[in-house]
Amino acid sequence: MALTFDDGPNPAVTPELLDMLDRHGASATFFLIGKRVRQFPDIAREIAARGHTIGNHTDAHPGLTLLSSRRIADELSRCDDAIAEAVNILPRWMRPPFGLRGPQLQRVLRQRRRISVAMWSRWARDWKPQQTHTVIQSLSRARGGDIVLLHDGDHRSTRGDRRHTIDALDYWLPRWKQAGIGFVKLDEIAEQPKQPQAA
Repeated sequence: MALTFDDGPNPAVTPELLDMLDRHGASATFFLIGKRVRQFPDIAREIAARGHTIGNHTDAHPGLTLLSSRRIADELSRCDDAIAEAVNILPRWMRPPFGLRGPQLQRVLRQRRRISVAMWSRWARDWKPQQTHTVIQSLSRARGGDIVLLHDGDHRSTRGDRRHTIDALDYWLPRWKQAGIGFVKLDEIAEQPKQPQAA
């Protein structure tokens, strides 16, 4: 299972989340917003230092379908620059805000070549404050092989409330492990050899 977290780094949540992932031996992929990386570069560095993958979630989290190719390229470049300045890497993955993408994003990515879109197969619907049991229930459908969308940040606020996400993961991480599910970064999925198709 690939756990992915959007909209950070968030000083109110990300450090606690990193400790929780460590306790459970879980790797993850964090899709960071460039302006948040510039505000909290130490947290971005901590994410990388703990061995997690960092992805590009644009600089300011706009809906990309209404933007020109030039504006999209600027959003991606500014986020790349913030991440490179903080952790000295260029992301291999990007996730479009709200999951919205159009042909102009594909044109930009074809020009960049080194970056790919990463979507998801399950989501916790945790982007707004809610009861923990609601997030727990949403995650009950997650299985091995899924890419799970979660949020450690809030694009509208520097210290977004994600207690419901933390508490739901505290419930699910030991249960998933007990069920034999391991946790991988998107890089690890991409590096797995392709299985031959059955005839």
